Amino acid sequence: MRRKKLMHLPELKVAATCVRLPIETGHSESVYFEVEQEGASVEEIKSLLKESDGIILQDDPFNQIYPMPYYAAGKNEVFVGRIRQDLDERSGYHMWVVSDNLLKGAAFNSVQIAESLIKLNII
Repeated sequence: MRRKKLMHLPELKVAATCVRLPIETGHSESVYFEVEQEGASVEEIKSLLKESDGIILQDDPFNQIYPMPYYAAGKNEVFVGRIRQDLDERSGYHMWVVSDNLLKGAAFNSVQIAESLIKLNII
């Protein structure tokens, strides 16, 4: 599977569903995405995510291991799981994504964006 910078894919279609529950902290999203390579396996996607900085893969539904906001609280990483292929679109996939909204969704995320801009010599 070839990696591309998402910022350079204006045609990239993403459908995300944000689930709002009365919890103290956390973001949870059901994310649909499509890959360029039709027939990419769920295992390939899991492997790519597992190797990515700042992402923790939690994907073992049989043992009830999947991302939950409670366990993401106070952590800078983004937790991803429940990865599955779409039933109708061969290049489409779904995943569940959870993070601490006070860190990743706000303060820490702002620092990471600034660091990226500096690294890219934009600022």
